[in-house]
Amino acid sequence: MADIRFLEQLEALIVQRLKDAPEGSYTAKLAARGANGIAQKVGEEGVEMALAIAAEDDKNVVDETADLIYHMLVALAFRGVALADVLEALEGRHREQTAR
Repeated sequence: MADIRFLEQLEALIVQRLKDAPEGSYTAKLAARGANGIAQKVGEEGVEMALAIAAEDDKNVVDETADLIYHMLVALAFRGVALADVLEALEGRHREQTAR
């Protein structure tokens, strides 16, 4: 079973790729497109995931979700937002809901 901590490792790799911009890196190429290019890619992946949920098998749902999560992590890193900040927001919302 995969370890959720892999997201932290992937986030760190993405941050490093954005910093170093190594030749041949898809992450670096994506970042070179700027915020609008990254946002467009996140949108495309979100649509592809939604379509997979509506009409495709579970493997495609998993694959499209993985694509969306990766591109989301790139977008966050590009903006300098940590995944931990997003998780903290989710935890805060959960605490608010369970307190009701």
